[in-house]
Amino acid sequence: MSPDTPDMSAHTSMSSETPTPEISPSSSVPPLPVSASTPDPARPTPAFGWSAYAEQLNGRFAMIGFVALLILEFFTHQDFFTWLGLR
Repeated sequence: MSPDTPDMSAHTSMSSETPTPEISPSSSVPPLPVSASTPDPARPTPAFGWSAYAEQLNGRFAMIGFVALLILEFFTHQDFFTWLGLR
């Protein structure tokens, strides 16, 4: 050991003597099967009419359409009414 290198032996005695256990997946417990008949409660089920699923889907399509309109106006420097021929 060179005289410029500090002695680290004093610092190692301050560390914990007990090693931390590693967490590993248990192979004795099989994974639960996913049944197609059991619906996920966090996921809405498709339905006809005024349902939460239909409103969520309509909202998503409206957001996509709005962003597409903004991109169109940004790149062409013309508004939506000009594209429709109303100006």
